[in-house]
Amino acid sequence: MKKFLKIFVVVLLIVFVYLRIEIYPQLDLISGFSAKSVASGHFIDGRSLETIQKGDNDIDKVDWATNEINESEKLAVTKVYGLKTREAIYREGLGATLINDDFDKTKPYNVPKRTFLKNNLPYPFGNNNPIDTVFGDIDYAKLQKGVESAFDKAGEKNKRTRSVVVLYKDHLIAEKYAPGFTATSKILGWSMTKSLTATYFGILQKQGKIDIMKSAPIAEWKKDERKNITINDLLHMNSGLEWEEDYGKISDVTKMLFIAEDMTKPQIDKPLVGKPNNRWNYSSGTTNLLSGILRKQFKTHQEYLDFWYSSLFDKIGMDSALVEIDMAGNFVGSSYGWATTRDWAKFGLLYLNEGNWNGEQIFDASWAKYVATPTNGSNGQYGAHFWLNANGKYPDVPRDLYHCSGYQGQMVFIIPSLDLVVVRMGLSEDFDSNAFLRDIILSLKKDNKNSKG
Repeated sequence: MKKFLKIFVVVLLIVFVYLRIEIYPQLDLISGFSAKSVASGHFIDGRSLETIQKGDNDIDKVDWATNEINESEKLAVTKVYGLKTREAIYREGLGATLINDDFDKTKPYNVPKRTFLKNNLPYPFGNNNPIDTVFGDIDYAKLQKGVESAFDKAGEKNKRTRSVVVLYKDHLIAEKYAPGFTATSKILGWSMTKSLTATYFGILQKQGKIDIMKSAPIAEWKKDERKNITINDLLHMNSGLEWEEDYGKISDVTKMLFIAEDMTKPQIDKPLVGKPNNRWNYSSGTTNLLSGILRKQFKTHQEYLDFWYSSLFDKIGMDSALVEIDMAGNFVGSSYGWATTRDWAKFGLLYLNEGNWNGEQIFDASWAKYVATPTNGSNGQYGAHFWLNANGKYPDVPRDLYHCSGYQGQMVFIIPSLDLVVVRMGLSEDFDSNAFLRDIILSLKKDNKNSKG
C-alpha cells in the first residue's frame, strides 16, 4: 500500500509539473483569445454567445474557456477552469480591446470621426442595391455551381465557408451566405488587416507625406545596424529582424496579441538575425510596428484615428469597416479589421482598379504594382503585405493573382487579367482555394481573357 501511495504521489507531482510548465502559461492566451473573440463577435456583429462558442471559438484548447457577457458594462469575461480570468471591453467606434487589471475603464477616449458615403450609387461604388447586370461572357450555371462548391452541404462541417462575393468588371455577379450570415454580417478579416495597414503608406506616399525608401523612424535602432532598416523593408516583411509567428504555442505573436498593452513595441526590441532586404520572415509584429509608425505621422491621436477612416474606408464607402485598437490606442493593424463581405470586396476592387475609385485616385497606380511584386527571399509568394501567385501556388489561376489572406481562410483575391475580385470568408483553412477559383474562372467564357493592361 505504501509503495502504491509513493507511486501515486510521484505521478501526481509529474502531472502537476507538466501542467504548471506546459499548460498553465497557455491559460492566459486561451482566456485572452476567447474573451476578445466573444466581445468582438457579440458587440460588433450582434452574435449570440452560443453562436460564438460553437463557431468562432470552436478551436482546440480555446473551447476550454467559460465565457460571460456583461451587457451593461460592454464586457466579455472569460475563465479557463476557474483560472486566469480575462476581460475584453467594447467601446463604440473602437471595437473590443483585451484589457489587463491595470486598465482604467473610466478614462475618456478618442473615437474616429466618420463621414459615411452618400452618393446614391448602386453597389459596389455606392451602398444601394446592385444593378442586376447580365454579362454575355459568363456561364451563370457554372458560376453558381462554383460558388456553391465553397459551402458545406447539410450536416457537413469541413469547408465552413460563411460567405462568398464575386465582382466582375465592377459589378456584383455572385453572392452567397451560410445560414446565420447575410450581406450585413461583419466578419473579422484577421491578417487581411495587414493589407489595409500597408495601404495607408500608399495613400501617404501619394500625398507626398512619406518616403517608404527612407529608414524606419525608430529611435531604438539609431545606434546599431537596425538603423539601415527601411519602411520598404518592413512592408516587405524582410527587415532581417527576429520574430516567431507561431499560434500553436506561447510565441512572439501570441504574447503580443493576448498580453501586450502596446502592440507596436514587441518587434522594436528584436535583434537582427539577417540582413535587411535579404531575409523574408512573416511577422505580425512588423505590421503593428508599422501601425505605430503611422501614428507618428500625425500630431495628435485623434488625427491618427481619423486618418484610417477618412482616407480609405469613408472614401470608398466601406461603412461597416472597423479596425480595433490595443490598450495604448494603436490600431491592431496585423489582425483586427472587421467588415461585411461586400465591403471586403470593395477593398479588393480598389486594388483591381489600381487605386482609382469612381474617378478619384486614392493611391497611385504604381502602388498596386508595388504590393504585387515579389519581395526578396519569399520565393514569389509575398509582395508588400499581400500574398502572390507568382510562384504558381494556385496552378489553375493566372499568375497575376494577388490577395489578402487571414486566419481560417479569409481571402480577398484580385485577378487583374480577368477583371475579377473573389472574396471568401470562413472558419477553416482546410479549403481548396485553387479548385474554388478554377471553377469560378471556368464560368468565364473563353473569349473573355482580356487584360486591363
